[in-house]
Amino acid sequence: GSSEVEAFLSWLANERKVSVSTHRQALAALLFFYGKVLCTDLPWLQEIGRPRPSRRLPVVLTPDEVVRILGFLEGEHRLFAQLLYGTGMRISEGLQLRVKDLDFDHGTIIVREGKGSKDRALMLPESLAPSLREQLSRARAWWLKDQAEGRSGVALPDALERKYPRAGHSWPWFWVFAQHTHSTDPRSGVVRRHHMYDQTFQRAFKRAVEQAGITKPATPHTLRHS
Repeated sequence: GSSEVEAFLSWLANERKVSVSTHRQALAALLFFYGKVLCTDLPWLQEIGRPRPSRRLPVVLTPDEVVRILGFLEGEHRLFAQLLYGTGMRISEGLQLRVKDLDFDHGTIIVREGKGSKDRALMLPESLAPSLREQLSRARAWWLKDQAEGRSGVALPDALERKYPRAGHSWPWFWVFAQHTHSTDPRSGVVRRHHMYDQTFQRAFKRAVEQAGITKPATPHTLRHS
């Protein structure tokens, strides 16, 4: 009856401390069981309250905390963190930046196929322009090395790679933040240069947060909200 079902759902929430999604799955399973298996119409079961998922406020760093974290990051990791903080882009969007996406003349950065598979333009922070130019110089050195060694080009979106198989060898398509070593592409099995690894930056950022003495659960994504 209704009292037993309500008691069961209350037990899940209060004793087992299950998540909101698990609680809703249990209720959906009961609705299916009574309606489809037992062929019993239980309108009261439809009216049992469904817990609303709680909305957690994002972690936000103060400007002073950001400066302290940056002080414990070096080289490309420091610049990458500054870029995330200065533009509000997602970590995946920053890692996938290509040389052609930086427009110094117009002061813009084009994020390709971001959330919702849409392109969008962001302001290129003027204060980061010199450092980004230096980063491109380092990236070009890696690109020239790959060309001289006859390496495979960088990965491209599937449709482009099929239509323009040589485009991955061109400078405009090279990564802004290129990995210093080559790795095997899990999709194609090709050994090529990937962009900087997400995990590599995540570890460096986590160390910097700890060294800065910050107790907030800050991640690179936190820079987007700060």
